Amino acid sequence: MVLKKYFIILFLAVLQFAASAQRPMSTTGEKPGGTGKQSDLGNKDNIKSKTTYKQGNAWKLSYPLGNHEEADIDTLLYNYQRQFVPAMNSDAWATTGSFAAEGINMLYFQRPQPSAFLFEDALNYWLPTFRKEKFYNVYIPMTLLSYNFGGNRDNHTDRLKGIFAGNVNRKIGIGANIDYLYTKGAYNSQAAKNLIYGFQGYYTGNHYEMQAFLNHYNSQNQENGGITDDLYIENPAVLQGGVDKIEPKSIPTRLNGAQNRLVGAEFYMSHAYKIGFWRDDTQEGDTIERMTLVPVTKFIYSFDYKYNHRTFKNTRAEEASQFWANTYFNPDYTLDDTHYWSFSNTLGISMIEGFQKWAKFGLSAYATYEFDRFKQSYLLPQPSENPAELSPIPEGASLEPEKKRNRLWVGGRLEKMKGSLLRYAANAKFGLMGDAAGDLDIDGYVETRFRLGKDTVRISAEGFFRNQTPSYLLRHYISNHFIWNNDFGKTRSFRVGGHLHIPWTKTDLRAGVENIQNCVYFNQNSVPSQYGGSVQIFSASIDQKLKFGIWNWNNTVTYQASSNQDVIPLPALSVYSNMFLGFTAFRVLHMQIGVDCDYYTKYRGYDYQPATMSFHVQGENPIWVGNFAVANAYVTAKLYKVRFFVLWSHVNQGLFGSNYFSLPHYPIDPRQLRFGLSIDFAN
Repeated sequence: MVLKKYFIILFLAVLQFAASAQRPMSTTGEKPGGTGKQSDLGNKDNIKSKTTYKQGNAWKLSYPLGNHEEADIDTLLYNYQRQFVPAMNSDAWATTGSFAAEGINMLYFQRPQPSAFLFEDALNYWLPTFRKEKFYNVYIPMTLLSYNFGGNRDNHTDRLKGIFAGNVNRKIGIGANIDYLYTKGAYNSQAAKNLIYGFQGYYTGNHYEMQAFLNHYNSQNQENGGITDDLYIENPAVLQGGVDKIEPKSIPTRLNGAQNRLVGAEFYMSHAYKIGFWRDDTQEGDTIERMTLVPVTKFIYSFDYKYNHRTFKNTRAEEASQFWANTYFNPDYTLDDTHYWSFSNTLGISMIEGFQKWAKFGLSAYATYEFDRFKQSYLLPQPSENPAELSPIPEGASLEPEKKRNRLWVGGRLEKMKGSLLRYAANAKFGLMGDAAGDLDIDGYVETRFRLGKDTVRISAEGFFRNQTPSYLLRHYISNHFIWNNDFGKTRSFRVGGHLHIPWTKTDLRAGVENIQNCVYFNQNSVPSQYGGSVQIFSASIDQKLKFGIWNWNNTVTYQASSNQDVIPLPALSVYSNMFLGFTAFRVLHMQIGVDCDYYTKYRGYDYQPATMSFHVQGENPIWVGNFAVANAYVTAKLYKVRFFVLWSHVNQGLFGSNYFSLPHYPIDPRQLRFGLSIDFAN
């Protein structure tokens, strides 16, 4: 681990040295290509030269055409420390406990769309995805380097993360990122580590544009199956003859030889060629003629390649026989392998918004062809081993180890993203061939803004309708402990919601409802099942910020209702509250000192199955989880381009009960002192 850490630091140092050799692109305030929100990147005041550097910006991509969407650069002080508390990845997060571990968002409307490779879903929060990828356009090269650490020799946790971005010139930008997560875990057999790295680049010319990225990750997670008895947390004196304290590492766990390993990569690139006309933008008094290309039509080609490999192994047969109901191939050792790769090609054409006054919107059409392959394997026993210990293969099961598929979609997009009064976007995609035949995916967004007093109120609405075939691995799967071959019908879901932002009261209101038919979920036996009826989900939340002088109190309250808790269990109420003092010391040191807290009501929690990395509902006599608070005391500070925090996580452990389970048999991390440091090496 130490060698890897030094390698990462060396890698970032080389990037920073390369960046420092570049000259700043501009001191005049002109802005290179790219779109996105501005952040507090860059030196604003150079005292020696009296030169002012402008801020940079960032953007994400929309799939599959690679259109730009605004994004932030992570240099904010507020809640910088929260990223180091696994139980607070959202306001209601169910997790197996440790940093970099599996988890599921219990705020239903915040869950990402399921992946084609279902094992990624449990680790989605930690993994690089297309929706998280950012491109940076900076006036001066920058390197953002952060290091977080906490715990002692037995439960040490740390994270080293770096982002580099620089512009070769006004048209070309490059970037790289690396993220190393490591923990020994607070409980036995709970260690995890993940090495992520990636590269980005773009070119924005008058006619030709290109943007591309490559991401890779390698995640390893030990699986302990939860603790053997919840009383070790709730009332250890009962199990220890009156002794009411126990070291977390002393608590026995149900599995001690199981491990999941997940490896993945994605390479994406998009190319666009614009045609249009030249417009004379020469201003009165200019001595040089200025001509600007006004693009009218854009021809687009994009390519996306994905690769995933998941391995699950268990070396302790005696634990396996007690933990899993079935063993199909090898009673002594489990080694399940699942491979997936896909590549897709998209051709599109787009009429660009605003090339004339009457062109009030943009219009795009495209076709996408995808080829993918799934390969599954398992470890067979030796001929001398006793087959009587094996479970019979389920009737009708398909043991096809490899599957190749061809799929074709056509789609379109209508958008109006310019103007302050009304903005909207609508997308539609139709499946024409293969498993995608008959699939339909439509989504839309509309936003209006208007002045009220001295501020601008923003109202938006969004929704989608999807008629989709469940993913291949939900229908066909082979492993040592689970085999299924399902003939599922298409899942239909319809959602509509709205958002109201009132800036002068610092209020955000959100509400939405979704109806799901033929919902596919993991049942009490941890195998996929399809519910033939409809499930309705309603959600409403308020985010209210209060401030009086240096005193701040920010609260988010979310109410949810599921019409069928046996299929989609959800906590009814979740609360995030953050009370802190925010002030500036010595004119340059920005401080926040406070306590934040997560709480959600008791509900029939999901259980976790490590052999499939899935979260499944419980059967009869379920274990209810929730109705506990996780509080953290913290100090965060920012001095020029340096951020740091001191965090005492789960500071209230044992003060108001000891039922701190977010999943049955999986307690969250106990109290721990943690630290973090982030430096913006903008030259």
